[in-house]
Amino acid sequence: MPLSHRHIRTTVDAYLARHPHEREQLGGLLDALDRTGHDITSRFTFTGHVTCSAIVVDQLGRVLHVLHLASGKVLAPGGHTEPADECLAAVALRELHEETGIPPQAVTPWPGYETVPFDVDTHDIDAHPGKGEPGHQHFDFRFLFRLHTAPETPVVLQEEEVGGIEWRPVDRVTSLALRDKLLKLPLQVGPETANASALIYNDRGEYLLHLRDYFPGQIWEPGMWSLLGGGREPQDATLEHTVRRELAEEAGLDLADLTPFGTEYATDDAGTTVPIAIYAGRWNGDPRELQLTEGVMLAWFAPDNLHRLRIADTTSDLVRRHAASRPASTTPQSELAAQKARRPASPHGTVLNVIGVHLYLERPDGTVLLGLRHPDSSFAPSTWHVLAGHCEQENAITCLIREAREEAGLRIERQDVELVHVVHHIDKAGDRPRMGLFFRARTWSGEPELREPDKCTQWRFWDPAALPDDLVPYTRVAIAKIQNGELYSETGWPA
Repeated sequence: MPLSHRHIRTTVDAYLARHPHEREQLGGLLDALDRTGHDITSRFTFTGHVTCSAIVVDQLGRVLHVLHLASGKVLAPGGHTEPADECLAAVALRELHEETGIPPQAVTPWPGYETVPFDVDTHDIDAHPGKGEPGHQHFDFRFLFRLHTAPETPVVLQEEEVGGIEWRPVDRVTSLALRDKLLKLPLQVGPETANASALIYNDRGEYLLHLRDYFPGQIWEPGMWSLLGGGREPQDATLEHTVRRELAEEAGLDLADLTPFGTEYATDDAGTTVPIAIYAGRWNGDPRELQLTEGVMLAWFAPDNLHRLRIADTTSDLVRRHAASRPASTTPQSELAAQKARRPASPHGTVLNVIGVHLYLERPDGTVLLGLRHPDSSFAPSTWHVLAGHCEQENAITCLIREAREEAGLRIERQDVELVHVVHHIDKAGDRPRMGLFFRARTWSGEPELREPDKCTQWRFWDPAALPDDLVPYTRVAIAKIQNGELYSETGWPA
């Protein structure tokens, strides 16, 4: 599956936070990310598409260049994305290996640039009529690495694309912008980042912490609350691979999205400083149900309660900094606690409901848009359903607009959206209850297209009087209620 625009946007935002003066020169990239129906990861999107390069510095401070036969230029190793690439940095590492034979394990991210590009460059590419390619732009994400193996690391050139390699001193780097940044970079850097941790949060604003075993002298931070994570191993192509492997091994966790957040610098009792790449991810599960293989326990904690714990100051500051970056309630925590105390207890305890948004898209002829879900879908496989998705850290209408753009390439404006039905439903007894919000788009632009074929295999407009038999039951109820002008329904609840 192609890299998501969300991942690219997050990476660009992190880069511009360091280089705000470059926002104007990256205007073309930002416009492309906002454009509906354009996959900027595809090399066949000729309004402009993403490429990635690996800037590799050896122990002598020289920078790796290759002769690209197609352009005749001497540049850093790099190229286009592929559907199997998991992140932008992985593209750069794959291209490095393909073009020069240098494996990902032979390099490490430059400290401080583990999750953020060292440079982002926009440049024009000449037309190639013989290939049917018009002139276009490359949005090149340049990731900085240093070679940590011997200089005589074997080089195996990709002969059909690369004519040779050259290690150049920094003052002879071909890209002027890159050269200026490298000249400002100290050659003597701190320790390599070979560790990665996960900053996991839930929709209640709590953070998942891991109580480590108390084995002084044997493990890092014994008996303290910390983040899940660990050290990079030879099979890990990137630090994101490291943190995903550690989550799976330590707790059986597999998070859909992990976003680079920053670097934590931890110091042990002997004064040794270890940089740790931090990836943030959202999860709303119960830690008591996880199979913990290391440490004592996992638990959720609100940032205001961290002072009660035995926790490193750097970890505590990291959690608070992330919490401050997220949309927060304007009600003070003390008032929230008081409100909670005043509420009467539910007879069965408080249960969080999943909020789902649904697009009711009706053409002037009265037909309604439905999508056929993929046979491998975990919910309602090979069944028709309206365009839908779960709310993330966003309001419902923002979620609807995002899902419509991501799933079907439809552009909807907030002022054209109205709530037409709410269905409170459960699939079967014991399941988490769900609140489905159905919104009508009075107008929209674009025609439905398969933007996520792993989720939906077909879009089609149906007559509400002749809906398909294999339709999600609560969707059938909601469509009928909308046709009758009824705002609320319930399905799946015991009589």
